[in-house]
Amino acid sequence: MKCGVCGSNLTSLVTDLPFKVSETTIVIVKGLPIFQCDNCSQFLLGDSVIDRVETILAKVDTAAELEVISYAA
Repeated sequence: MKCGVCGSNLTSLVTDLPFKVSETTIVIVKGLPIFQCDNCSQFLLGDSVIDRVETILAKVDTAAELEVISYAA
């Protein structure tokens, strides 16, 4: 797979990413599988990963300022 920004190769890896779900709430999803560019660090989430992240974020209590959720859970 090639990077849409610079054309370099994308490498599959697992990382933690933050998502802002409201004005005051940030959720960190741990153990998220992504594809990251070897050159410019641009990253890409697969369609099934995006669907699962959307499901996870829809269940978040927005009264909390910070929540950490495992992707695998």
